[in-house]
Amino acid sequence: MSPSARRTGRPRSAEADRAILGATRAALVELGWAKLTLSDVAARAGVAKTTLYRRWASKCELVVDAVAAVFDEHLEMADHGSLRADAEAAVIQLGTLLERPETGTALMTVIAEAVHDDALRARVRSAIVDRQKHLVAIGRERARLRGELPREEDPREAARTADLIFDVIAGTVLHRLMVTAEPVDPRWARDFTELLLYGMTGAAPGGTPAVSDAAKAVPAPEPRSAPRAGSAADQAQKPAGSV
Repeated sequence: MSPSARRTGRPRSAEADRAILGATRAALVELGWAKLTLSDVAARAGVAKTTLYRRWASKCELVVDAVAAVFDEHLEMADHGSLRADAEAAVIQLGTLLERPETGTALMTVIAEAVHDDALRARVRSAIVDRQKHLVAIGRERARLRGELPREEDPREAARTADLIFDVIAGTVLHRLMVTAEPVDPRWARDFTELLLYGMTGAAPGGTPAVSDAAKAVPAPEPRSAPRAGSAADQAQKPAGSV
């Protein structure tokens, strides 16, 4: 039997999927997790409830996919010419995305529910976290080709490093916006990127201390000149009778 003969039902509509995911995000912001129902989402999207059940087995899957779709569409690792510029732009981009209620509120709701739901946590990891980690790999490979980073010969160690970088950036930006309610503005993004690249010691790659803008603005002290031979100070220090 051919694949076309085995296929049943109407093919999925990308337009219907976008309408459903958008309606899910809007309903989640307006109603919250507890009050959100598939019936409400179907009514908002203008589709039958059976259409939702054919695509998603549960509300958990639907909500996670609705959030993941925004990240897939709006997050990218553009080339800004340097590792620092790329990282800074990525931080601002993530902050801007999470400031949108349909993204930030929805994501925090899902995370809160996932604390008590192992299946939901696994879904968040596979649909959102794992799908976005490739952006770190793209940025690091681009920096390596520029000569800004060394090659990592061990793929497992490279993956571990990428995981750590992703956790640091995503966790810090989430905390900044959702816990302290402070903006991810250009100045903060610049300071955070400098800390991310050079660490708490301020040491640039290769062990060279990173010089801050404030330090650059302070003029270096002028060298002290040695006293001239035959000066009054010299003569006063010489023993009597010496030439």
